[in-house]
Amino acid sequence: MTPAASAADQVADQAAGTPALGRPLRVGCGEWGFRNLPMREHFEIAAEFGFEELEFGIGGGQVGRLPEEPSPADSAAFRRLAESSGIATPGCCIENEFTLPDAAAHAAAVSKALAQSEAAAACGARQVRFFAGFTPYAEMTEPLWQQLIEALVTCDRALETLGLTMAIETHGTIRWNPDGSATHIHTTTTHREGLQRLLAALPQRVGFNYDPGNIRAAEPGDARHAVDLLAGRITYCHLKDWLRMGAGWTAGAVGDPADGIDWADLLPKTGYNGTCLIEYEPLADTHAGIDRSLAHLRSVGFTF
Repeated sequence: MTPAASAADQVADQAAGTPALGRPLRVGCGEWGFRNLPMREHFEIAAEFGFEELEFGIGGGQVGRLPEEPSPADSAAFRRLAESSGIATPGCCIENEFTLPDAAAHAAAVSKALAQSEAAAACGARQVRFFAGFTPYAEMTEPLWQQLIEALVTCDRALETLGLTMAIETHGTIRWNPDGSATHIHTTTTHREGLQRLLAALPQRVGFNYDPGNIRAAEPGDARHAVDLLAGRITYCHLKDWLRMGAGWTAGAVGDPADGIDWADLLPKTGYNGTCLIEYEPLADTHAGIDRSLAHLRSVGFTF
C-alpha cells in the first residue's frame, strides 16, 4: 500500500486551507480484535485485506498472543511465520501496569515489562506498545506519579539498548456496566494535564500510541482529542471509535458512530506518517468491522 503523505505536506495543505482529502494513508492491522484467533489466522486475515503490516502481542493470557514468557523457540517460530507471510511485524503490544500502589507488585510489573521487551526484540519488533497505568487520573498521588515516570524511563533505557522504542498508548481505565457497556475514566494518558506532565517528564525519544477513539470515550466533548498536545510525538497509531450504548460505550469500527471522530480533519493534524492500525475490537464480525473501517476512510478521501 502507498506511503502516507509527509507531515510537511499536511501542514502546507492546512495552511493553504485545502482539505487533506485524497491523501494516501498507510494502513495495517491491530491485534486486539484477533485475540481469540490463533496467530496464523492473524496473518491470513491481514493478507486477505492486502495489509503489509500486522501488530502482535505478548502476554495477557489471550489465545491470539505469544505466551507470557516466550521461549526462544516461540520467538523463532513467530519470525518464521512472519517471514513466510511477507507481512511486517514492527509493533508489539505488552500488558503492563505501572501505577500499582503495592511496591512488590510494581517491581514485578517492571521486571515483566523488561523481560517481554527482550522477547519483542527476539521476535523482530522495532517498537513496543506500553501502557502507563490504569489508576484514574483523579486518584494519582505524587508518589504514584514518580513511580510511573521512573518505570517508564527505566524501560525506555532498556529498550534503547535493544534497538527498540517505546510507544505509550492513550487509554483510560474501563469500568463495565450491567448493560455490557464500558465507562471510560481518565488516566494519565487521556487527561490533558496528565499528558502534558508525561510529555514534559519523559525523554523525547519516548513516543505515544495515539488512539483518539479512547480519548474521545473518556472526554467526548473535546473534539481536539489531544492531537494538539501529541502531534510530533506520535510514533504508533490505532484507529477505531466507540459508540454510545446505554450507560456507556461499546467498541465500533472507524466511522460507525454518526457523532464520531472527524478522521479527515484529525489525521492530517497528527504529524504522523507511519502505519495506522485498524483496531476493530468486537470478535463476532472481524472482517466486516475492518471492511467498514476501510470503507469509511475511503469515503472521507483517504486512499490505500
